[in-house]
Amino acid sequence: MNVTERVGALLGCPARAAEPNGTAITGRTWRITLADGRQVFVKSQPGAADGFFAAEVAGLRWLATAPQGPPVPAVLGWDHETLILPWITAGAPSDAGVERLGRALTVLHSAGAPGFGADWPGWIGAAELDNRARPSWPDFYLTRRLRPYLRMLRDAGDLDTAASATFDRLAERLPTLVGPPEPPARTHGDLWSGNVLWDDTGQAWLIDPAAHGGHRETDLAMLALFGAPGLDRLLAAYNEATPLPAGWRDRVGLHQLHPLLVHAVLFGGSYLDRAAAIARHYAG
Repeated sequence: MNVTERVGALLGCPARAAEPNGTAITGRTWRITLADGRQVFVKSQPGAADGFFAAEVAGLRWLATAPQGPPVPAVLGWDHETLILPWITAGAPSDAGVERLGRALTVLHSAGAPGFGADWPGWIGAAELDNRARPSWPDFYLTRRLRPYLRMLRDAGDLDTAASATFDRLAERLPTLVGPPEPPARTHGDLWSGNVLWDDTGQAWLIDPAAHGGHRETDLAMLALFGAPGLDRLLAAYNEATPLPAGWRDRVGLHQLHPLLVHAVLFGGSYLDRAAAIARHYAG
């Protein structure tokens, strides 16, 4: 069954035309026009791993339940290798839109979570995420977000003895580095700028989540990792609506370690060097 046939079967409406929209590590994407005139966004990954699209669906639906949080595309249909969402016409961010996103993120985070983790196995890009709950955020971050990828890098021979020792020292110090305790926040989990889709009205939509109960500073650190338009304005709006705890700027690098390790596993390159430099800064 090709992608148009699969979409037609899932939506109960034949697909009239399919326009390729790009290819990424998570699959191919399409802009598909249905027989009733609607346009939909489709992500397709034939032979996708068990739970791959289920995790994205669960995350989108969970994020969408935060009243007045950032808008999230509705799931129109899905199966084990296909996800169908409304087509959103891309545009550019506006100053007002950036500020709205900052305030809406405080609402999303404040919606909370039952604990640190999620009720479903997760994915971040093409990497699996262990979302099983842990009792505290430092424990969750170390056990579920740092150690699994350090283990992969070590097993692949990419993590040398000196870097491994640095991460071990960081692990010992982590509980003293994370700032004051906070309740679990409802986080997007992979909130780099590419997962913020600006529409043609200047409104931001959150896409491609790795959603879980986590630390709210993680989402903000992810926005800073690869740069995001209007980041200073967004952070000011966030901090005005719901002030961040003292010292949060000093912890940005700490929260960036996980995505950097994931990138090192998936893509290699200089990501591990960057992660090791951050680890040395915090490990003392």
